[in-house]
Order: sequence, then C-alpha cells, then structure tokens
Amino acid sequence: MRLFTHLLPRHDGRPAARAGGWPSQCLVCHAWPAERLCRACVARFMPAVARCRTCALPVAHGVAVCGACLRKPPPMALCLAALDYAGPWSMCIGRWKFDGDVGLTRPLAALLWAAPGVPAALDAVDLVLPMPLSPQRLAERGHNPALLLARRLAPGRVQAGLLLRTRHTPPQRSLPRAERLKNVRGAFQVDPLRVAELAGRRVALVDDVMTTGASVREAASALQSAGAADVTVLVLARTDEARHGAT
Repeated sequence: MRLFTHLLPRHDGRPAARAGGWPSQCLVCHAWPAERLCRACVARFMPAVARCRTCALPVAHGVAVCGACLRKPPPMALCLAALDYAGPWSMCIGRWKFDGDVGLTRPLAALLWAAPGVPAALDAVDLVLPMPLSPQRLAERGHNPALLLARRLAPGRVQAGLLLRTRHTPPQRSLPRAERLKNVRGAFQVDPLRVAELAGRRVALVDDVMTTGASVREAASALQSAGAADVTVLVLARTDEARHGAT
C-alpha cells in the first residue's frame, strides 16, 4: 500500500526513515514486531469510503455533494477525511490526543496523507494552518494534535500563529449540535498583524477530528473574511453523525 511505501518528508525535504526501523507492537492487533499501526490492520479497518467533497460525511457512491451541503454550502471549498471516527481508530486517536502518545503522530499522519485527494490538495495550497487550541486546552493536553499533523504533512508551509482561538470553549463532544454551533461562534480570528499574509492565498486547514463541523466552518469563515481565496479542510477522522447518534 502507498501508505507504507511513500512516507512523509522530513523538514529538510529528504525522505523520512522507513517506519518500522525499530521493532514495535501494533496498537490495534498487538502483533509483534510490527508498525504502531500494522499493514494488516490498516487494510482491514481503512476501507474506501465515498464522502461528500465539502463536509466529508459518507455518501452513496457517485454522489459528490450531500443534500445538507447543497442546501447550505459550507465556507470550505473542499473537505477530505481519512477515517471514520470509530473503532479501532477512535481508540488510537484518543490515546494520541488525550494520553500524550505523540509517537502516534507519524502513523496517523501517514493515514491522512494516504487518503484520496490529500496529496493533490496539499500541492494546491499556499499555506497550511492547524486548528488552534485555547491556551487552557493546550495546557491540559500538552500539545496541539492538529499542529503535529500539519507539520508532518507539509513541513515548511505551516503557519501556526496565523489563525487564533479568541476564547476558551467547552469541548464540542460534550454538547448537542445546536449548542456546538453557538459554542464556537466568533471563536476564531486571524492575527490582525498578519492579515496581509492571507490576501488571495489558498489555505489548507488541518484538524484531528470533525464532528458536526461547527468549528472548522467557523474557522474557514474567519479565514475567508480575512481575505483567503479558498479554504480546504483536511481532517484525520470524521464522525458519522447518523451512525453515532450526534444531534
């Protein structure tokens, strides 16, 4: 699979060392020695899924844009996701995000890189921005997962301080859909001293998990209002609201 034969670049542009240079155990099936996420588990749990091109929710094959996005187009021009936020990936992502297992950054970034359309989308943009965290959330976690992903995907083009989170908000996963929309309204802003950097630029916005999409929509709107030509959203995992009962 291309996932394990085309590895992400280093910051100096040279190919990264091959995954599995040191023996390890697969986090999913516990095979030993193996990658942190072995080839067999990736093949088994990462099937091809048709997704809406502007919100990344699963759709029927042959459908480009879901009904909700046709009725109310989101501010992003393109939205790509690698995984459904379901087992075993939800376990892996939870360990990476909340338990400090930052060693999972490389294999998880490789999953996103391998998603259809992602390399081409990255080639087409000028700037790569991570979804920002509030200082309080950053202190809780000790790292910003979106920033770790962005730096693996596009070293040299990441501008971490361009998009700011203006206020601390409760975690989105704890709120019903209507409250999520209110929770993040006005929560993102482009650094006023750097607005000129966005004028006419094509931007990729990177995030770890997308649920209702309220946060990325609000962030994409802030980028467009500040002058970005268009915004592409790249997310590692997408919650299927129908499957998981989100409201």
